[in-house]
Amino acid sequence: MCGINGFYSKSLSNFDDVIVKMNSTISHRGPDTNGAWSDKNSGIVLGHQRLSIIDVSSSGNQPMQSSSGRYILTYNGEIYNYLKIRKELEMNNPNIKWKGKSDTEILLESIDFWGIELTLQKIQGMFAFGIWDQKMRCLILARDRIGEKPLYYGWQGEGNNRVFLFGSELKALKVHPEFNGQINRDAIALQLRHNCIPAPYTIYKDIYKLLPGNYLELKHNDLKKELLSYPKKYWSLTSSLMYGNKNQLKLNEDEIQKDLEKNLKISVKKQMISDVPIGAFLSGGVDSSIVVALMQSQSHQPVKTFTVGFNENEYNEAKFAKKIAKHLGTNHTELYVSPKTAMEVIPKISTIYDEPFSDSSQIPTFLVSQLTKQHVKVAISGDGGDELFGGYNRYKMSEKFSSIFRFMPFTLRKTLASTIQSISPHNLDKISRFIPILDQPTNFGDKIHKAADVLNTKNFSDIYYTLCSHWKNPTEIVLNSKEPGTLLTKFKPNINYLDTQQQMMALDFLTYLPDDILVKVDRAAMASSLETRVPFLDHNLIEYVFKIPHSLKFRNGHGKWILKKILNQYVPKNLTERPKMGFEIPLGSWLRGPLRDWAENLLNEKRLNQENFFNTKLVRDKWLEHLNGKKNWHHHLWDILMFQAWLEKNN
Repeated sequence: MCGINGFYSKSLSNFDDVIVKMNSTISHRGPDTNGAWSDKNSGIVLGHQRLSIIDVSSSGNQPMQSSSGRYILTYNGEIYNYLKIRKELEMNNPNIKWKGKSDTEILLESIDFWGIELTLQKIQGMFAFGIWDQKMRCLILARDRIGEKPLYYGWQGEGNNRVFLFGSELKALKVHPEFNGQINRDAIALQLRHNCIPAPYTIYKDIYKLLPGNYLELKHNDLKKELLSYPKKYWSLTSSLMYGNKNQLKLNEDEIQKDLEKNLKISVKKQMISDVPIGAFLSGGVDSSIVVALMQSQSHQPVKTFTVGFNENEYNEAKFAKKIAKHLGTNHTELYVSPKTAMEVIPKISTIYDEPFSDSSQIPTFLVSQLTKQHVKVAISGDGGDELFGGYNRYKMSEKFSSIFRFMPFTLRKTLASTIQSISPHNLDKISRFIPILDQPTNFGDKIHKAADVLNTKNFSDIYYTLCSHWKNPTEIVLNSKEPGTLLTKFKPNINYLDTQQQMMALDFLTYLPDDILVKVDRAAMASSLETRVPFLDHNLIEYVFKIPHSLKFRNGHGKWILKKILNQYVPKNLTERPKMGFEIPLGSWLRGPLRDWAENLLNEKRLNQENFFNTKLVRDKWLEHLNGKKNWHHHLWDILMFQAWLEKNN
């Protein structure tokens, strides 16, 4: 795992000094070694920071030149089928001479032999890379199919000083002398809706995220003319989904279960390959538990597992993780998070994430990454299981609301919603204690209020957008903003042939997973110089799961049905059968308590007016309502607070 960066410039003279600075900003992504390569005649500079995982010798150092001399590569990632590709290359070219055993070299020689398009089709893994073709004088940027690894790019500067920049993190781009960093108010509106800024947008104007499954070619004439071509798609999730839907498995349930278990084992086994110590995150939920179970079943030594917990019982999954670890026989380490510990992380968040990012589980994710790095260099996670097998509570809600929408007219739903929202979440929590509700979730009152928002929608197609929105009308909050089009609004994928639940899962896979979950994990882990791997996101496994009938994923009002059946072969039901908790922190109470002074400073009326990004009255109203317990606005306020904290560090 590594950090990459580079630039094209027509006029810069101090090439080497600039790339050294760019490298240094992302040294946490690769503290083992660093390198740079430049061709001043072409104006191309490539930089690299290495975290050595496969072939830790110097033969794996980058930027790396192909044996033919044609290509120079700076690469971040892991190619899990690199040994298979190496054999294929050797069959086609018996005279090939290898410098070492790294997947970097194999990727490079593959591109040299097959070209970029065919190589991208062949490789399996997570990656982002930049490669310069000296023969065609062309710069190519590419990103993995699902979006596990990040890649930013764009033009900056004025006149003859214009430069094209790219890198793993924005902080590398920002130290270039021509970076102007104009804040994109429209992106703030997106952040307030989604708690992150969806690709291809970033917090800065004219800087973009490369979309997953895409590559970008910039020919030398394009660079000279300061053009930006459209990215090309080499893999499509929606196409794979459509193919899977049309080619559903004809096996019986037991056969599918066995087949799925075999495919899961293969994916986990591939991602256990490492020349350095490896472990796993264990939250105690279904996804991380099955990944750890399959790791342990294929390991001769106890797998090292790690978790964080909270003293607030309703948020604490660590106690379950500990029991599962004991049952599986792992070498388990846990850390309990206090408000004081969380506060120590908060000042680091704006640096870790580079742009406003307000998924509050970023705090425990960073802490568990820090903990894990003390013992291993690679950690395997269970991310992706919810999207593949229907694990989120909103999928369950969609099933319940479908019948409500069929039989309850809009006027009646609106009246019911208004009645619910007239009762504070705090009082609803109190009422719920006297009602025998099955699988009652944490923050019951807040979730009932969210359900009321759904009741207010006029048609069922708006439910998903409502459920994934924090601020309903963010442009009312963000001054002089216009919300850009996204996959949920302007660029909707063609998935209407799926039922509502499946559409939700697909949209989560396209948006929430790469823009929130994977960003959260990548930045938190890499800030600790820890590589993370995600077996559920092996594209071969994904394409197989798309062929599994939906009835085997979601049954009797519960998701992950077939996944749980597999897990129960390794872990007793009583250790895993419980309501989904997620990776939340007690943010609402912390903002009223130990985080109050910090928040008040950032939400100060005079400060908000001076900065002129937000409607001060609307923000202050929410803050005061939260403090007096009238409503829990912690998620909405965290969006604002994360922008304010970022602005304080980056203004």
